Amino acid sequence: MKAPIFKKFNFAMALQWLIFLPVILPLCIFFGAVQGVLSMVEKMAQRMWIDMEL
Repeated sequence: MKAPIFKKFNFAMALQWLIFLPVILPLCIFFGAVQGVLSMVEKMAQRMWIDMEL
């Protein structure tokens, strides 16, 4: 089999990733953490509500 032919490296796209990755990555981590906290608070509130009804 022939080796796969690699496309020409896109330096402009690589430069965009290098510029915006330090901005995007912390935002993703922050909003993921906030989403996790809100999800856990919602589960805890539902569990408290169920326990208090009994």
